[in-house]
Amino acid sequence: MGGGSQPMGLGYWKDAMKNTPKEVLNYNLAYAVLCFGLMGTARGLDEGLVSGTISQKSFISEYGLTVLEDKSNAAAVAQKTGNIAAMVQIGSVAGALLAFIVSDRIGRIWATRQLTLVWIIGTVVYVTAKGNYGQILAGRFVMGLGIGQTTVVAPTSVVCTLPRILKTDLPTAIWLRLLLARFVDFASVFSRVLCTWALCLATSPIEGLLCILPVPARQWFIPNMMHIIFAGVIFIASFFALESPRYLCRKGDFEGAALVMTKLRNLPSDHVYVQAELIDIKDQLEREREATLGSAWFGPLKELVLIKSNLYRFMLGFAAQVLGQWSGGGFITIYAPQFFTILGTTGQSEKLFATAVFGVVKFASALICAFFLVDFLGRKRALGAGITLQLVSVLYAAIFLTAVPQITKVDTKTGATVPLTGAAHHAATGAIVFIYFSGVAWALGWNSIQDLIGAEIFPLRVRSLANSLIMCIHFVNQYGSSKAVPLMLLPGSLAPSGTFWFFSAVTWLGLVWVWFFLPETAGKSLESMDEKFSLPWYLIGRKGAEMSRGRGAVAEATENGGDLDKISAVQAEHAGAL
Repeated sequence: MGGGSQPMGLGYWKDAMKNTPKEVLNYNLAYAVLCFGLMGTARGLDEGLVSGTISQKSFISEYGLTVLEDKSNAAAVAQKTGNIAAMVQIGSVAGALLAFIVSDRIGRIWATRQLTLVWIIGTVVYVTAKGNYGQILAGRFVMGLGIGQTTVVAPTSVVCTLPRILKTDLPTAIWLRLLLARFVDFASVFSRVLCTWALCLATSPIEGLLCILPVPARQWFIPNMMHIIFAGVIFIASFFALESPRYLCRKGDFEGAALVMTKLRNLPSDHVYVQAELIDIKDQLEREREATLGSAWFGPLKELVLIKSNLYRFMLGFAAQVLGQWSGGGFITIYAPQFFTILGTTGQSEKLFATAVFGVVKFASALICAFFLVDFLGRKRALGAGITLQLVSVLYAAIFLTAVPQITKVDTKTGATVPLTGAAHHAATGAIVFIYFSGVAWALGWNSIQDLIGAEIFPLRVRSLANSLIMCIHFVNQYGSSKAVPLMLLPGSLAPSGTFWFFSAVTWLGLVWVWFFLPETAGKSLESMDEKFSLPWYLIGRKGAEMSRGRGAVAEATENGGDLDKISAVQAEHAGAL
């Protein structure tokens, strides 16, 4: 089994697939990836729409979010704005926990159908609130119950349909599977871009674009209908999708699992490839049952908490979510129009256009990083490079806002508010450019690693539970940040400059964490991964890659006559720590 990353062109793809039946890449597989992968749009739609919605004049007027001239109500308005933006995240916490139970009880297909119905019901309650603040919070909470489930159901459903790649070069097989599995992330980023442009066009003065209804209050209503459209498409598509063979085997329906597998792989049921996959699924389920000792979810939870190597893995997932969420990358996406206002962009259409361009930058960066840079550089170096660029970006904005706290000034003759000119104006333009750079940095860094960590480091027995808990941590932090940022930006609080200094501090802390704690996981076999996390905790991040290369340092040392005494000493030290 191989070690590091390699160039992955068309020839490399053909080489990876040469021992795999060509029939496995077929319409049924593509349809399954598309159907379940589209659930990734749920998060993207909400994050893309809420930022523009809460900044639209019609929405501000309808829900009383106007700040008075003396700013006496600024804190109350910030609190209400944060509640509206964050309520989906608090619902998503419950949704992520619910999905862990529901998907194993009723299957991926019915889990998909019920979550899309919950998503639609919440959206209807939300868009029909008509100024009722309590109803809009209730609607967005119910939306969160559906959206939170997609973060668990979508990736597990896609992964369950992916074929095995019969090739001894394991990194290539993993890369090909991850490419398909990350369709969920592509859908999320693409839908976020679609939303920002829809909001931009909805407020455009040009007739005949999205201004179908001339009533100003409908400007935010029309783009938000995309929630219902996408949820409806996924709901209808689920009736033509195939159930997970793994779920059917778990329920004891081996004949049904075999039938589904023949359709997914486009091969006869007695084909050795199909039989091998079914045997592998049964073996995995049997090992899971033995590991949990019939204790359902309690067994994996006990194993996750009490085994030190698993606890270290969970620490990595936990820290990646906390440091990633509070580094500023996600906040800038959700509150992009407000940040562009702070940096001198005036006019509602101009702010939404800048936000839309920001979305395109993040989408293009996400594609480039996912296809090329993350695997080429490796997980640790890619994250380190992304965080470094993000640190430079937010640090520039912090310094600029400290030096120029007021981006606009009042014209003494007309009384109108006008932007600053000269050097201050050019510096403000530079700050906006660095905000775009932070989008590139986010795609290369935290955005990629948050998903890949859960997919690569956890053993199969605890992977599902660990990922559900990590997604709960993700949404809890996103909820807290969404509520906190509007209050942090107030003059009596951290103010814009202090907020960006806070982002800078967290980003720097994340860089230190990456250097000391995070090991390289790209192109590592399961054997070397287990050996890596069996090292003492203070060696995993800094020396783990060196001491667990290829199939594992012990195996390689045995074959190559390496320094077994040194390796044995490390293992003995770790055994003593346990």
